[in-house]
Amino acid sequence: MSTTRNRSILDAVGNTPCVELRHVIPQGCARVFVKLEGLNPTGSYKDRMAKSVIEEAERRGDLKQGMTIVEATGGSTGSSLAFICAIMGYKFLVVSSDAFAEEKLKTMSAFGATVDIVHSPSGKITPDLIPSMRQRATELSQGDDFYYADQFSNPDVLVGYEGLGRELLEQIPEGIDAFCGAVGGAGMIMGVAQVLKNNLPNCDINVLEPASAPALTKGHGGLHSVEGIGIGFLPPLLNGELYDHTLAIEESEGRVMARRLAKEEGILAGTSTGLNVVAAIELARQLGPGKVVATVACDTGLKYVRGDLYTVA
Repeated sequence: MSTTRNRSILDAVGNTPCVELRHVIPQGCARVFVKLEGLNPTGSYKDRMAKSVIEEAERRGDLKQGMTIVEATGGSTGSSLAFICAIMGYKFLVVSSDAFAEEKLKTMSAFGATVDIVHSPSGKITPDLIPSMRQRATELSQGDDFYYADQFSNPDVLVGYEGLGRELLEQIPEGIDAFCGAVGGAGMIMGVAQVLKNNLPNCDINVLEPASAPALTKGHGGLHSVEGIGIGFLPPLLNGELYDHTLAIEESEGRVMARRLAKEEGILAGTSTGLNVVAAIELARQLGPGKVVATVACDTGLKYVRGDLYTVA
């Protein structure tokens, strides 16, 4: 009789494939590998952090059955937390905005979350949108029956993303000369950087942001439409000792690259992934043949098919 334990969908989080880009990389460049995080259960690498945030809080005793988890999110983190809450029996109250994809808002509701909307008059991600969402989440999470996940300040998110870093080391045994990733709360880039720097001290870590919202490179936020990144302030989890450079990438270039990835590489992903690959190609040009650059496809492009990402040439 088989002794294999009963498996949960939680076992589907992580262990995503890593592929080499073959068609969008110009000649004379380093090799570029992309981790396909859209193949996590909710289509995003945020599943990793949602799982670790809840498990670590339970382990410490900060989170107990019967409590309601609260978070402010553009949707991918919210979808992931709603997914984990559904499995683990927690109520979930999420503060989001109509600036984010309708698919994400509906996904959170489908998993049973209560969605509280903060209106964005411009329909875009403004410098004050995320802070206002966080303030609303703080207000709603008062009381002993609530647990504020606080992805922007909670170091538990790093636990989940360190697994992504370990997977990259296993999947690219020839080594990684440079890694890049667009920053929202900075959990992914910091979790991966911690692992890469511990094992490959000379790996060049590059933090990315939209050029129109250059909080890291120029010290101020701005308008943009790249969901999940460019939050308008310095992420509390961003550790200057773990990265080497900051790069600002034009949103328009990321959108073009997202469409190219779909048509030329068969990778359907969002604009933040486009920014990641634009930056990875620039690093690959600088490093040249014989080197390796790695980045991530943050989520599945299925979250954006109702918008204009794939319809505007």
